[in-house]
Amino acid sequence: MRPFNPDDLLQSLDVQIHENESEKKGEGAEVPENKGEGAEVPEKEGGVKKGKQPLHDLKGKKYLIVLDDILSSTEWDAIKQHFPATETASRIIVTTRVKKIAKHCSEKQHNMYKLESLQPKYARGLFMEKVFGRDTDLDEQYPELLEQADLILKKCSGLPLAIVTIGGFLANQPKVALEWMKLNRHISAELEMNPELETIIIVLNKSYDGLPYHLKVCFLYLSIFPEDHKASRRRLVRRWTAEGYSREFRGKSAEEIADNYFMDLISRSMILPFQQSIHNRKGVDSCQVHDLIREISISNSTEEKLVFRLEEGCSLNNQGTIRHLAINSNWEGDESEFENIVDLSRVRSVTVFGQWRTFFISDKMRLLRVLDMEDAFGVVDHHLEHIGKLIHLKYLSLRGCDGISHLPDSVGNLRQLETLDIRGTRIIKLPKSIINLQKLNSLRAGRKPMDENDFRGGIPAACLLPVLSVMLCIYWCAPQGSSIDGMNRCDICTFFCRGLLPVAAMHLDRYGVLLPRGMNKLKALHTLGVVNIARGKVMLQDIRKLNRLRKLGVTGIDKKNGEEFCSAIASLGHLESLSIRAEGEQGLCDCLDEMSSPPKNMQSLKLYGNLPKLPEWIAGLKNLVKLKLRSTRILDCKAAIEALGRIPNLTILCLCNEAFKGEEVRVNFHLEAFSSLVVLELESLGKLKSVEFEQGATPKLELLQFSGTSDIKLFSGLPALPSLKE
Repeated sequence: MRPFNPDDLLQSLDVQIHENESEKKGEGAEVPENKGEGAEVPEKEGGVKKGKQPLHDLKGKKYLIVLDDILSSTEWDAIKQHFPATETASRIIVTTRVKKIAKHCSEKQHNMYKLESLQPKYARGLFMEKVFGRDTDLDEQYPELLEQADLILKKCSGLPLAIVTIGGFLANQPKVALEWMKLNRHISAELEMNPELETIIIVLNKSYDGLPYHLKVCFLYLSIFPEDHKASRRRLVRRWTAEGYSREFRGKSAEEIADNYFMDLISRSMILPFQQSIHNRKGVDSCQVHDLIREISISNSTEEKLVFRLEEGCSLNNQGTIRHLAINSNWEGDESEFENIVDLSRVRSVTVFGQWRTFFISDKMRLLRVLDMEDAFGVVDHHLEHIGKLIHLKYLSLRGCDGISHLPDSVGNLRQLETLDIRGTRIIKLPKSIINLQKLNSLRAGRKPMDENDFRGGIPAACLLPVLSVMLCIYWCAPQGSSIDGMNRCDICTFFCRGLLPVAAMHLDRYGVLLPRGMNKLKALHTLGVVNIARGKVMLQDIRKLNRLRKLGVTGIDKKNGEEFCSAIASLGHLESLSIRAEGEQGLCDCLDEMSSPPKNMQSLKLYGNLPKLPEWIAGLKNLVKLKLRSTRILDCKAAIEALGRIPNLTILCLCNEAFKGEEVRVNFHLEAFSSLVVLELESLGKLKSVEFEQGATPKLELLQFSGTSDIKLFSGLPALPSLKE
């Protein structure tokens, strides 16, 4: 009962128990229904007598009690002491929306049961039964309804309540595609206005109403993202932090607290884990929202004027003060319409999905904190010309904007900036003004290699590219006017003169960025990468002074800077994640042997490039959780596997693209090796001949993922893996 009162609950239970006993004895004792707080309980048999402890009569008896919808651990603690010890034949069943509360209530892990959504086969069967009174084959009897039925089931996402309610509603509607199409198009309005569907909203709203305030605002924020969008954990956590939804508390950073919020919403099933990624040592790296729960988010965020979604068919009425503006790919309005719909002077965040247009950034957005253009297309250099005017900006993402090759110097005016994400752009050099961003804590840059050949050959046609780039610079920087795909001549000139030409002239790879001198001033940095360290030791001297770094990615390491690099890494005591890449045939040869004292807290290590022998210090990383070896071409596979098998906390091991070299690569997992390994990824290991698991090896292995071969006969000992699930 809400509001929760333990005394009322215990009295109600006592009344129900005695009522059942009276019915069994045929006494017909009248016991008034307990109405919750303030209900009177008679002082007679069948009620709670004065001085008598509630539930006292259960002692020594067999009983089954169900406590539905416990919302906090304190509620359980307040009542569990009143129950007699549960003997063999007695049980208490608790239902709750929150996983950690279930753990708190259950003494044993195997006593917990997570209610999963229905699999597609059973969801369709239940839906057909509610609509037609029997399981019906739509392909044969109602083929015109098939597409709309699939859309309805997708929105229900296996939720039985939604399937039964919507199916029951459609049972009384004409069995024509047009009616079902209307329901799909206007599901939000139908859920709110149709009495036959209001049960869904009532139940789902209970989940929302049960959230504490700090989680409510984080949940409503998710209505920014389009339907079926997979929101990354990284993106959400840093945006919530920029919005001020989490703050540093007693030594715990705002980002760590926001990360807890993410997992709390997962635990409460308000957001669903999209992918338990083998590439993320934290487990869940992205999420999505159940379609019907998303309707709750949209409805409440609109009502509170928190989020306005600019999309096809949206209301053109003036919305007044809106904090967060989301521009969908299907909106085709013009500049005047854009400025008239919302008060841009109060907007705190702008998120663009799909096509970028120049008027999406306005001088009126003086309070803007978040500008997120991740994967937007059509963004080019001159669109960022006035970015420095957004002086309150805390989060700027150009991730995946392939048309960007240069950041303007004015970016140095963004003194409040905390996150700068330019990963997946063509930027290879940062402006000097970047060192003014004293609050910057996360700088993500660089491009991912497209294929394995990118690790071997360096820049193709290295001799011709500088000459070609100079010629193109001269041509495109000439004064005549022209443009390509929205790029003006200045953009094209910048691309060649500040992009291709420096890369070619300095023989750099294309997957890291060059940093200006003075980066050591950015003391707040905890995430930095991918950085190209090929141009001298000054950059490494700056990096070694960034003593708050927890995550670092570098490229361009070689024999010349290897010793200096190892020395710099040894000074970063808080480093948890390190990624090292080297191009060409030389690769990482003789570059990592000087690492005498690697950071003790290192949890993730990724090595890309030729490395004939595994460095000895890796086996000593006691806290290492994830290791990825790609294109390392290690000669002694047996010795390397034996060394890695002794790392006590290694949970994820990825061996990719010729991690080992030899005529016959045999990977053997011996007794008591890899005691903590949960995920093993084997990808394109070249001349792989066998993978053998001895009895007792990898006892916790749950996922074995392999590609590059379809011959399952290469694997032996799979039946000996007690925990293998997939």
